[in-house]
Amino acid sequence: MPKLSPIRSYLASAGPLASRPGTGARLVAVLVLLFVCVVASPAYGDVGVLLNESLDTNVARITGSGHSAVYFSRICPESPVKLRLCRPGEQGSVISNYTTLGEDQPFEWNVVSLSIYMYGVEDPQNRPLFGSQKIKHALEERYRANFLAGYCEGATCRTSGKAEWREMVGATLSRSIYIFVVETSLEQDRNLIAELNSLPNQNHFNGITRNCAEFSRRIINTYFPHAARADYLNDFGLITPKAIARSFTHYGDRHREAHLRVLHFAQLPGTIKRSTECRSGTEQLYHSKKLLVPMILFADHELPFMAASYLLTGRFNPEHELEQHPTARSSDMAQEIREAKSEKDAPREQQLESMANQESAELVGTSQEWKQYREEFGSLTNEAIRRETIPDYDFLGRLFKYLDHAGTLSVDAHGALWLDISEGGKPAKLGLSRSNIFASGTDSQWAYALTLARANHYLKSPKHSREIMPDFKDDWALLAAARIYSSTSAAANNTLPSGEARATAMSFAQFQ
Repeated sequence: MPKLSPIRSYLASAGPLASRPGTGARLVAVLVLLFVCVVASPAYGDVGVLLNESLDTNVARITGSGHSAVYFSRICPESPVKLRLCRPGEQGSVISNYTTLGEDQPFEWNVVSLSIYMYGVEDPQNRPLFGSQKIKHALEERYRANFLAGYCEGATCRTSGKAEWREMVGATLSRSIYIFVVETSLEQDRNLIAELNSLPNQNHFNGITRNCAEFSRRIINTYFPHAARADYLNDFGLITPKAIARSFTHYGDRHREAHLRVLHFAQLPGTIKRSTECRSGTEQLYHSKKLLVPMILFADHELPFMAASYLLTGRFNPEHELEQHPTARSSDMAQEIREAKSEKDAPREQQLESMANQESAELVGTSQEWKQYREEFGSLTNEAIRRETIPDYDFLGRLFKYLDHAGTLSVDAHGALWLDISEGGKPAKLGLSRSNIFASGTDSQWAYALTLARANHYLKSPKHSREIMPDFKDDWALLAAARIYSSTSAAANNTLPSGEARATAMSFAQFQ
C-alpha cells in the first residue's frame, strides 16, 4: 500500500466519499483520485505556494494581482504566531502576511489550519455550502473567540472590517485558490520552524519590497534557494503573487524529484462578488481597456515592447498548470515524455501522453462529461419545477440572496451553520453545512433547492471558478441524496409536494 502525505491522509480521513452523499467532506474526493498513485516515505511532507484570485477591490481593480501565501502539510499552528510540527491527524496550515493583521501587536504573519483558512471551520465536514458576508463574518467571529484570545482584544481588532486577520478565515468564500505543491523533507520543515520561531514577528509591510509575494518568496527560498523569483520585467519592478507561483512551478518542472502537482479550490457559490483571475503587470495592461487606452494615448512607443514582453515571457495560466500537473505521477510522466521524444520513441511517447491526458481528464473533466451533467441537470430542474419544489429555473440564481436576507443565521459549537426561516408563520430550519444539510429537523424542500442551486452555479462557471471533477461528483451525489430526501419526506406527508413546499415555492417566486 502506498503511504500518503499528511495532507492526503488527513483529507482521506475527513469523511466518507461521494458514495455516502450528504456527509462526505469536500476535500475527500480530491485526494483519493489526486494522489493515490504516489509512493512516499514516512518522512514525506509538502510545501506549496497559494495563488489567491483577485478580489477586484481597491488597488486590485487596477493591478489584478491577487494574493500570495504558503501552505505546509506537516507544520501546524502552536498559536497564530508560532509554528510546530503537526500531530497525527492534523491537517497542515497556511501562513500569510498582509498590510496589517490589525491585531494588538503589529505581527508580520499569522498561521492557521488549512481547513480554517479554506472554509473557516476546523473540521471540513462542517464547511458551508454557500458563502455570504453574514456567513463569513460569523465564522470570523467564531475563530476570533476560539483562537485569538490575547492577540485580538482591542476594539479595532475586534470590530474593524479592515483587520486583515479576517482574510485568514474562510478564504474560499471570497475567491478561488490554486496551490502549487512540491515535496519537502522533515529536516527542511524543522529548519523552517526554527527560523520563523526565532525571528522577530514584526510587520514591516510595504507594497513594493515587503509584500505578500515577497513573504512567500522568502519562505519558499528557505526550502529551495532561488526557486521563487520576481519578474521585474513583466511586473514593472514589483514582486507579484503570479510571478512567485510561475517561477516556483518552473522550478518544480525542472526537478523531477519535487513531484510538482497543483490543487484547486473553487470559490463557494453565494452572494459575495466573484473573484477574478490573477494577472501580472504586462498581462493586466494587455487585457485591461482601462489601462490600454491611456497607454495608447500617452505611451504608444512603449506599448509594443510591453505586449511582446508579456507574450514571450509573462504568460502563465494556473488552470493549464492544473491540467498538466494533476498528480505527482503526472509530473513523472511529463519527464518521461520528454525523454521519449529525445530518444524518438514515438510509441512510448504516445502511450505516456494518453496516460497523462487520462489523469488530467479525471481531475478536471472533459467537455463531453460536463455537457452530460448539464443535460441531466436540466431534466432534474424540470422535474423540480413540476413538483413545485422551485417555481422556475431562474429562481436558482436568486436562492442564495433569498436565504441571506430571509433567514436567521446561527453557528453551533462545531462550526456547522444553521438557518431559521419563517414562511407565512410556519418556521423551517435548514442546515447550511455538509454535516447537517440532512440532519433531523431540516426542511427537505429547502435542502433540495439548495443543492440544485449549488450544482447550477458550478455548471455555469468558467473553468477557473469551477470545482474540479471529483468535487463536483461529490456535489452531484449530494444532489441525488437531497432529491430522494425531498421525495421521501413529501411522500410521508401523503402529498407531492407538501402544502408547506407549495407555500415555500410561492414565496420563492415573489422574491426578486
